[in-house]
Amino acid sequence: MATETEPTDLKSVPNLKISRSENPEIELSFEEVENLHVFDQMGNKIRFGDTYANQKTIVVFARHFLCYMCKEYVEDLAKIPLNTLKDKNVKLVVIGCAPWKFIKHFKQETGYQYDMYCDPDRNIYKCLKCKCEANHTRKVVNKHIKSNALSGILKSTWRAMQFPNEWQGDPSQMGATFILGPGSTVHFSHLDGNSADQVAINDLLIEAGCDTVDFEKDQRVLHV
Repeated sequence: MATETEPTDLKSVPNLKISRSENPEIELSFEEVENLHVFDQMGNKIRFGDTYANQKTIVVFARHFLCYMCKEYVEDLAKIPLNTLKDKNVKLVVIGCAPWKFIKHFKQETGYQYDMYCDPDRNIYKCLKCKCEANHTRKVVNKHIKSNALSGILKSTWRAMQFPNEWQGDPSQMGATFILGPGSTVHFSHLDGNSADQVAINDLLIEAGCDTVDFEKDQRVLHV
């Protein structure tokens, strides 16, 4: 008589296949990824796996902090009410590729109050196969981006002038989004194809089992 198969312990799986949108699956060594490190706004070194070890976590890998599309997306992430995440025991983490000293300023600019870290050497980005070349042939409608190209570039230029001759991340680096944890469980993955290819925030919340957010103050993202 057949017996019911025990569920696989994902922590024991050395290589997990992660789907990235319309692209083929990729293989990565989860043990390698979770043992890499990020930095908090005080420069403390934190094991990446510890950021999602104890609860389901939405992890957004941002582009450089001077990217106006990245900034406006994080501004909308900041609008997610704490109880929306807390009620479902979900955590939100943003990771940038800028030096850690820019975290505090970027959080002030965006109003983002959840966890934020930096991977300035982009070791985790590389391990997760995040793209460094934008695919502009794919049309993307991202309602979280409020500025047009001209006004967005002007805003980014003005922000860059506050820290002259300092890079806030590699401009060629694309972002990504994962829902991870607890432990080594992967619930969702998406590697951005270009700078506007972020996952709609309410789609992310649904994937994480959370209620959606009503962006009532901005009709452009009301039904995102």
